Amino acid sequence: MLAGMEEPRVSQLSPELVRLASAFGVATEYEGWRGEAVHAAPATVIAVLGALGVDASTPEAARAALAARDEARRTRLLPPVLVLRAGRAAGFTVNVPVGHRVELWIELEDGGVRRDVGPGPGPGPLGDPIGAHRIPADLPLGWHTLHARCSPEPEESLGSGGVPSANGEGVSASCAIAITPTVLPVPAERAWGYMVQLYSLPSRRSWGIGDLADLADLATWSARAQGAGFVLVNPLHAASPVPPVEPSPYLPVSRRFPDPMYVRVEAVPEFAYLSPVERAVAEELRASAGDGSDGADRLDRDAVRTAKRAALALVHKVPRSLGRDADYRAFIAREGQWLTDFATWCALVEEYGPTWRDWPEELHDPDSPEVAAVRERLAGTVDFHRWTQWVLADQLRAAQEAATRAGMPVGVVHDLAVGVHPDGADAWVLGSARGGGVLALGATGGAPPDAMNQIGQDWNQPPWHPQRLAEAGYAPYRELLRAVFRHAGAVRVDHVLGLFRFWWVPKGNSPAEGAYVRYDHEAMVGILALEAHRAGAVVIGEDLGTVEPWVRTYLAERGILGTSVLWFERDDKGRPLPPEQWRASSLATVTTHDLPPTAARLAGEHIDLWERLHLLVRDVEVERAEDVADREQWLELLRRRGYLRPGAGERETVEALHRLLAATPCRLLGVWLPDGVGDRRPQNLPGTTNEYPNWLLPVADGEGRRVCLEDLPVDPRAVSLARALRGR
Repeated sequence: MLAGMEEPRVSQLSPELVRLASAFGVATEYEGWRGEAVHAAPATVIAVLGALGVDASTPEAARAALAARDEARRTRLLPPVLVLRAGRAAGFTVNVPVGHRVELWIELEDGGVRRDVGPGPGPGPLGDPIGAHRIPADLPLGWHTLHARCSPEPEESLGSGGVPSANGEGVSASCAIAITPTVLPVPAERAWGYMVQLYSLPSRRSWGIGDLADLADLATWSARAQGAGFVLVNPLHAASPVPPVEPSPYLPVSRRFPDPMYVRVEAVPEFAYLSPVERAVAEELRASAGDGSDGADRLDRDAVRTAKRAALALVHKVPRSLGRDADYRAFIAREGQWLTDFATWCALVEEYGPTWRDWPEELHDPDSPEVAAVRERLAGTVDFHRWTQWVLADQLRAAQEAATRAGMPVGVVHDLAVGVHPDGADAWVLGSARGGGVLALGATGGAPPDAMNQIGQDWNQPPWHPQRLAEAGYAPYRELLRAVFRHAGAVRVDHVLGLFRFWWVPKGNSPAEGAYVRYDHEAMVGILALEAHRAGAVVIGEDLGTVEPWVRTYLAERGILGTSVLWFERDDKGRPLPPEQWRASSLATVTTHDLPPTAARLAGEHIDLWERLHLLVRDVEVERAEDVADREQWLELLRRRGYLRPGAGERETVEALHRLLAATPCRLLGVWLPDGVGDRRPQNLPGTTNEYPNWLLPVADGEGRRVCLEDLPVDPRAVSLARALRGR
């Protein structure tokens, strides 16, 4: 709560509003970062409910909305979806119409049928004539379908009460059943690996930014030469196909599809069949994009995107071999409507501009006849964007295969961003009627005020609509996870706390004027575990920030690793947490992409940067004194444990901090790759937009000289830091 603002009292909320908010999972209060109870203002609660499609503008409207919700639940034959844990019999209810009997059976994912859906232990809620039934405990993992068919009872057996049938005849319904793993296995071996923003580390062969061929090389080299077990990269989700390109990989236009910017053009098999003239054009395009050795201190995504778009268009025109064409057709069939929608959106962006809300109104609906007509007119462009996704899938697969072939037990760790851009492809489809409105376009996700951001955060990303997502059987979420896991050894889920509750900021509100909306975490986490299990992948949850105490315990019980950042690991008295007391079920790191590189933190340079950009809310000398005291506590722990000799320099101190990581029981140890070469600039500075070049900096050494992928094997700091971890 900002200074000078009076906290709203819970008594300001009418009883109807409190009940309605509770029914739709909207929290009317929460515990703030200072431990205080923060109450949501009535206007905020009404606005959040409005973003959920619920009218709570008056007490009468709230009562009507509650009545409508209760009626819909009472008259629905089956629940919208059942997400259950393997090995557990689970109850559910069937709203049987008056004078009807119900037949239930389960169609298994493999095509089998189960009819042993037994009766439950008793009547439905409040004695209503609701049929209580039980799903058998031995269903296999996977997605199955529960079917219900009601037929009229003989006339002499009709009783009173029950749910009326609409027409006196039989009714049928079905719903998805997801049987999920109780617990995911943690990595069999302890492993360390690099964390890198892939775009920031190009090779001298790539087009200005790091690409998927560079990823394969980094994984192979770090595994074979340094014993690394994984490489964690930034989200590779798609950005806009036309400049200007949003630099943040955490604000993509789609999480379902990757970004063609990461394609290595020369690695596409058809590139070999370009004519000499076309090859010369491709070389000119590559030169226009730059490379990793041009010395530039900023990455030019727009130039890279423009050059690769033109080069890939040349390659796309090359006839495919018989087998390659068959593979392409199979890819299109597998990806189905999701791919067609994304490719159509890309073609429309190139024709009408990047903001779909500014297109002609008839193009706002992906299913409109006008969209179909444009898709037909731009069929060649649509096919190009489908084809680039096929090329990307092939190179993503090759990167993971290279990692595991080199001996990595995990391989490539992909990063799943929290959400998507409101003007992007996912919002265009999933916010539409055909998409079920599963993205709530009337609000954005973020975070409430905390110590680091005392006005709160608005991430400009429409959140999942919890009720509509359940109504859709979680299909969009399921498909997203399958896509991200397909070529991954592990997936890091950014802000995994959003699977439990998410801070909603209604349109027009400040970030502080929001409220938490709860999700069915058993379903969200269970489906995440199921898709990870099917992919044979590990899940890492980024669980930093304000966390409800039980959440980390729950995630650990499900086999989902947490995230432990050294500077934040403290005991209940604020002292550095001894390494042996760190949680084992975790990825441990010294720093992250949102924090200062370790060399800069040790020198206090981040405080200078914050002061220069006017980001401090306290006196700079107070900040410096607190920073020095905080840092000295950790250095003293290093000295006591024998990891750091008196008078040690920067490089030795960085290595000592990583030796401390190695002394923890954490299953995975992450090394921020810029730490390995002495880079002093953060990749991202939260709280800034134009003040700092977020997501635009190439990896550099301590003197600011650009570092290419090929420089790593001969960089003494990188070699020494890896040796320090292996020495443990």
